Amino acid sequence: MARKSKQEPKVKKQRWYHQVWQAYQMTRATDPAVTWIMLGVFFGVLAAFMALGFTVFNWPTGLIMGLPFAFLAAMFMLTRRAEAAAYRRIEGQAGAARSAMGTVRGRGQWTFEDEPVAFSPRSQDMVFRGVGRPGVVLVSEGPAVRAGRLLEDERKKTSRFLAGVPITLIQMGNDDGQVPLVKLAKSIKSLKNQLTPAEATEVSRRLSALGGINLGLPKGIDFNRARPDRKGMRGR
Repeated sequence: MARKSKQEPKVKKQRWYHQVWQAYQMTRATDPAVTWIMLGVFFGVLAAFMALGFTVFNWPTGLIMGLPFAFLAAMFMLTRRAEAAAYRRIEGQAGAARSAMGTVRGRGQWTFEDEPVAFSPRSQDMVFRGVGRPGVVLVSEGPAVRAGRLLEDERKKTSRFLAGVPITLIQMGNDDGQVPLVKLAKSIKSLKNQLTPAEATEVSRRLSALGGINLGLPKGIDFNRARPDRKGMRGR
């Protein structure tokens, strides 16, 4: 009789409150005030509902209505602070711009190259590329004086390959005229659609043939792990 093989131990399913706790711990490490801010938001919202209960209904009704809203408000504040903490952790690292670009969701149907499409070995400046319905976006990472030239060279190269396709240049950094890391994703999301989905797909296909520069950059922070799982919070 064949010996029964040992069953592999089951991986314990992570509950939503575990994810919330991890996000809170990560955020508190760089933002110690997050605890008091969350408590202030929680009790502030709860007090507002209690006051409404005293005025319109009664205090137990205000308490019952206020608790879930106060909890959601505190979780929303944790999400915002966790995102800011995640940005602070990767700011200044090589590839930080690409990590922020990876958080772009929703309209625009964006796809982004994992590796930079232009790189200066001497200065370590680099340019990342994304393609979506607004066209092509080129994002530089480095001081304005140097990165601007690298960005313009890549724009000329791309425009020769894709005549007539809109190309947007964004300098990520803290110099004058640059977009801070924390606002990079918002700047990309604000671009208006100018291509059809089919045109954007074709542009992405053609540019993928050009490839990028394989530097083996670290992927940075996983922003999805830096925020509470909202679906999980509704129960599993």
